[in-house]
Order: sequence, then C-alpha cells, then structure tokens
Amino acid sequence: MTAPRAALPPGEVDLHMHSTASDGSLPPSQVIAAASAARLAAVALTDHDTMAGVAEAAETGRRLGVRVIRGVELSAHHGAREIHVLALHISRPAIIESRLIEFREARERRAVLIVGRLRALGAAVDVDAVMQEAAGGAVGRPHIARALIRGGFVRDSREAFERYLGAGRAAFVPKQRLEVRDAIALTHSAGGLAVWAHPGAECRRARLEPLVGMGLDGVEVRHPGHLAEDVSRIAALADFLGLLPSGGSDWHGSLEGPRSIGSMHIPAHWLERQDEAAAKRIAAEVA
Repeated sequence: MTAPRAALPPGEVDLHMHSTASDGSLPPSQVIAAASAARLAAVALTDHDTMAGVAEAAETGRRLGVRVIRGVELSAHHGAREIHVLALHISRPAIIESRLIEFREARERRAVLIVGRLRALGAAVDVDAVMQEAAGGAVGRPHIARALIRGGFVRDSREAFERYLGAGRAAFVPKQRLEVRDAIALTHSAGGLAVWAHPGAECRRARLEPLVGMGLDGVEVRHPGHLAEDVSRIAALADFLGLLPSGGSDWHGSLEGPRSIGSMHIPAHWLERQDEAAAKRIAAEVA
C-alpha cells in the first residue's frame, strides 16, 4: 500500500516546463533553480518525447526543496489532429523511456530530412550545427531555427517557421506521433496520469468525451495560449466529465512574458488531487 504523501507547503506549482533535454533554453538544474527562486512548491519537468532531464532536475529539487514531478510531453494524434499528452507522475520511468528511444531516433531522422530540404532551398545549414543546438537533448524544429539564425539565413525564429519550418512550408516534415489512445495507455503502463496539453479552443465536449473513453485523466485548464473564455470552458468541462485540472506555463526559459515561470498561478490543491489519483491507480494495480 502506498504511504500518504506529505501535504504540500503553501504556494503555487507549475506542471508544464521544458529544459535543454528538449527545446528549452536552460538545463534541468537551472530550471529547478529558477522554480526555487520563484518560490514554487513543486514543478513537473515535461520535455518533448524525452525524460532525459528528470534525474538532474530531481536531484536539484532535493537540494533546493522543490518537489519535481516526473513527466514528459508526448506527441500524439487523433485522426488528422495533433494532440500533446502530458504524462505526469510517472512511477515506472523505464517503461516509457524504452519507447521514447524510438521517438528520439525518429526525431533525429526527421532533422536530417529537414536539413536536406533546407539545403536544397539554399539555406546551407549543417546537421552537426543543428545537433549542437540540441546539446544532446531531443532535437526539434526550434533547434533547426536557431541554426538558421546563427547561419544568417533568417533574422529570428518567427521568420524561420514562416519561411521554412512551419506546417505546409517548403522544409516542413511531419514528426512521428503516437495514436492518442496509445499515448494514454503508455502513460498508464508507466504508472502515470494522462493530461491533454494546451487544448485551447478545440477543447469542446464532442472532442473531449472520446478521449475520456480512452482513459484520459485530466486536461490542462490554465496555459498561456488559452484565452479567458477557454479557461472557463475547459474548467467547466473538466468538472462535468470528472477530469483532473492541470496547468502550467509551458516554460522554455524566458524570464518575462506570458510564458514566464509560474505565470499561470496553479494552486497546490490541483497537484494534491493529482497525487490522490496517482496513488489510487498504483493501489488498484497491487490490490
């Protein structure tokens, strides 16, 4: 039987953050140091398709008194629509990490294809330069954008995506994604909770109910990309459908702006509800 977790200290939490393990600008230890400086009680490190930064984050969290929740943001799809699933409270990371190795390799193959298209378009970016930008983390389009900027081919990331890397642009290559049902099942097999990340305007009852039928545990209510009406609607839907509320800044390292660390003011009691649900899942497995 799982021992009850000690009550969180007063304060807020941030359940959606990124580091250099994927496309964030700070290493995991500095992410947690920033969380400590922001007086956050707990954070979830949710890099894209990798858990490579979690151990470093957890060690720093133990030293600084910040609780670190094991997580990962899984790239998934439901039909033609892309859906990101936050796998939170992972208790058996080896299960999910073995599958993520496949995604890491697929990301690297995708980066090579994108670079090939860029070179054919006259933007002679080098694959090694892109991998250096990734710094050993899960490579993605933001790293390619940074290489384009360093090479003088574009002024900024916005131009990189508008000219080359965005969906439908000349160098765009779709990434390998899980079917959302499989992403939810993978999360559960690793002992975690599956949360629909930044659903925004698409979060309607007709879209949400099929995901609930697949075992979805929660939905990200507060996110910097959500309008006030999105937050109200998603919160009401979560309550109606019995889903756990979640939220976070989707922080990638900026200290200012709507995506600054802790900017979503997520209450600790949301995390406490998730803790209870995760404990019940584990207890049911061993019963």
